Amino acid sequence: YPSEFLMQKITEDNQIPVHLHVSVSLQYVAGLKGNALVEFFHGNIAEVENEELRHLMWSSVLFYKTPNVEVMACVLLSTKAIYFLLDDSFIHADEHQSDFWNKENSDCENSSFHLSCCFVLKLNDLQSVNVGLFDQYFRITGHSADHIVTCLTRDSYNTHTFIQQLMAVLSLLARTPSPEPVDKDFYSEFGSKNTGKMENYELIHSSRVKFIYPNEEEMGDLAFLVAEKMDGLTNLQSLNILLYVLVFQVNHVEGSAQNTSSLQPKTLILTSSDLFLFDEDYISYPLPEFAKEPPKRDKYQLVDGRRIRDLDRVLMGYQTYPQALTFVFDDVQNQDLMQNLTLDHFGE
Repeated sequence: YPSEFLMQKITEDNQIPVHLHVSVSLQYVAGLKGNALVEFFHGNIAEVENEELRHLMWSSVLFYKTPNVEVMACVLLSTKAIYFLLDDSFIHADEHQSDFWNKENSDCENSSFHLSCCFVLKLNDLQSVNVGLFDQYFRITGHSADHIVTCLTRDSYNTHTFIQQLMAVLSLLARTPSPEPVDKDFYSEFGSKNTGKMENYELIHSSRVKFIYPNEEEMGDLAFLVAEKMDGLTNLQSLNILLYVLVFQVNHVEGSAQNTSSLQPKTLILTSSDLFLFDEDYISYPLPEFAKEPPKRDKYQLVDGRRIRDLDRVLMGYQTYPQALTFVFDDVQNQDLMQNLTLDHFGE
């Protein structure tokens, strides 16, 4: 251990996405290759001597306790745990969550010593993994609110690869078998109220960790929500969601030293007639078992919606992935103006 192939794969995966900025400490990690990377893992991160590093991935992450703060992390999967090596800006950005992060090392701040925070989720504590629509993200759930993390990969390939690696590592875990099911009597079998709602597809791994995938009803719920936002102008039967993708909306910050741009996470939904941008809650749904009340905000909140017929042109950037797209719409104040003129002019 480790094999040449694994070393090469981990080295290839150790690249920060170009559009995201990270702290100096994480840039150092991203500069490590091959043996140096494995030695760094064993010397600074691994909790037991005999665990093996199996997979590395760079991803934005969200924590259940801090649902509004998306932070860049280097995600390391070993045979014992999942490690999230976090950007230190996260700890400073969220001062009111001081009980969540122990800040004992504040004396290091003025030195040239760069500190990163590492969040550890042991595989033995893992209960379920919820995969988001079109594999754009996934949520890992442990036994408490502190142990719920969403990885916003924004990439179905990265999601799929991580899930495959996680399943392989979980297969190595020796867990006590589930107790034998108790025979149900007549009343408990038929007395439970059927909600009528189809449950999501569940795959229960041999390690007893649930892998939960979205079903067709989730797309139906989304189509209904989109139709609602369109003020009922569209027949729900003819409404097709053509694309669901996690994106960043670029907001140019003028007046700053280098005319910088900030990236706002958004969900883009394209139908046959409209283009929508939503703020989506990626961490709170479906509700964890210990949740006492529903989340403070809805899963989807509409930010902007435009008709495709008002689309004037699409400008494409020349850079490689991730691609920048600019949608230019005709600036018509009253959206129904054209429609009404046509009706008045051509018919009763």
